[in-house]
Amino acid sequence: MVRADASDSIKVLLNATATHFGFRPTYRRVWLVKQKAIALIYGDWDESYNELPRWVLGVQLTMAGTVAVLRTSPVRVGGQLDESRAYFHRLFWTFPPCIEVFCHCKPLVSIDGTHLYGKYGGTLLVAIAQDGNSNILPVAFALVEGENAELWSFFLSHLREHVTPQSGLLVISDRHNGIKAALEASDGGWLPPSAYRAFCIRHVAANFALTFKGKDARRLLVNAAYAKTEVEFHYWFDILRSEDPAMCDWANWIEYSLWTQHCDEGRRFGHMTTNISECVKSILKGVRNLSVCSLVKATYGRLAELFVRKGREAEAQMGTGQQFSQHLVKCIEANLKTARCFTITVYDRDNSEFTVAETTSTGSFSLGSYRVSLASQTCDCGYFQAFHFPCPHALACCAYSRLTWEPYVHQVYRLSLVFSVYRMGFTPPIPEGFWPPYDGPTVIPDPNKRRAREGRPRSTRIQTNMDEADPNRPKRCGLCRQPGHTRRSCPQLGGAKHTRGHD
Repeated sequence: MVRADASDSIKVLLNATATHFGFRPTYRRVWLVKQKAIALIYGDWDESYNELPRWVLGVQLTMAGTVAVLRTSPVRVGGQLDESRAYFHRLFWTFPPCIEVFCHCKPLVSIDGTHLYGKYGGTLLVAIAQDGNSNILPVAFALVEGENAELWSFFLSHLREHVTPQSGLLVISDRHNGIKAALEASDGGWLPPSAYRAFCIRHVAANFALTFKGKDARRLLVNAAYAKTEVEFHYWFDILRSEDPAMCDWANWIEYSLWTQHCDEGRRFGHMTTNISECVKSILKGVRNLSVCSLVKATYGRLAELFVRKGREAEAQMGTGQQFSQHLVKCIEANLKTARCFTITVYDRDNSEFTVAETTSTGSFSLGSYRVSLASQTCDCGYFQAFHFPCPHALACCAYSRLTWEPYVHQVYRLSLVFSVYRMGFTPPIPEGFWPPYDGPTVIPDPNKRRAREGRPRSTRIQTNMDEADPNRPKRCGLCRQPGHTRRSCPQLGGAKHTRGHD
């Protein structure tokens, strides 16, 4: 089972053992056996760290231009420096196709971290881009010991230097203080106008839910964030205020340009969340369970498969004579099929400024009036400037003026550009026996990163409260969620706590 899918959970393996052998071992025993199985299939956990320096030399020989930055820390024995060994500290790596493709993707990058599940702890940091066909693409990785300002600075500095030197980029992330410090460093190259920052609304909503319970309140906040116009934003925000003014006070502490779509000046291209979860599920599934060198090797193989598959899809679409990505074509077709009626008024001789009165298909109900500027590619509905392709109102203006809508689509959606993303492929890796020799110190894992040898392994799932926490948030009862008391003294318990029976 581990060979087929290293991401199988301990619970799945435990139940399979009980089903096949009629014996139900402890959670800890299954966890230990899984680590041994991974070591047998993918190599010894400890020796895997010493393979990294040779892998760096081998992959750089395989693909010239590969960037791999390995950092180690000294080993001291009895106060003396052991020069023959060094602890693994951190590693940043990316490949030439990933560096090449980013200039053909949307001008934004999502960054996030996910914990490792193996014998030794650590965090995998990933930078994710997206092409014009809505395909996600990891472009850079780092293995670090955790998440803080220093480690994020290590990752982001190399990301900026080697992969994303373009100006005006948008960085989508959670509200982690380490990311904030790294992005706001004066010498990091991530300050406006070189780069801009936006928050993942999923993380913002999760932090919001820590203080304000209920799915309806969270839904109202998300709807306000997704609103494409100021009018629509205030509509949802006023409903949120009517529910509880404290909710709006909480949201107002965060600058609107960081979490709302109507204030992002079109930099998000409609993307409101980081794509780390989708990336891990579809591309990096199972790698977090592998030994460190096997994990790094897996990114090479998985990306090679991704480039081949998506390249073939783009090539097949180009063979049909299409000019734009499949994602854009579907969106345009949906906008063209909208069951509405438009009354259009032209306001200049160049056919670029219009007003569009929208009604239902029967004409019995007005849906509003919108100003459309084809010259500046804007519409009062906010759709045109948010997604960078024509909204239904702009399409109606093009049809009325007998203009084609293609010139008003951002070039990132052109199929030729999508195909360029996957034009540069990966080459087959050189066998390990032909890797150049490594004559440096033996790289070993830091024993302090070893998971506990006794007891059930501590959960390492990234909690949403890793983000900026509100120090003034009152503690609430775990039963009724009201402040001022604990579960043990909750009035709702009544006499229940005195009715507990004896074993």
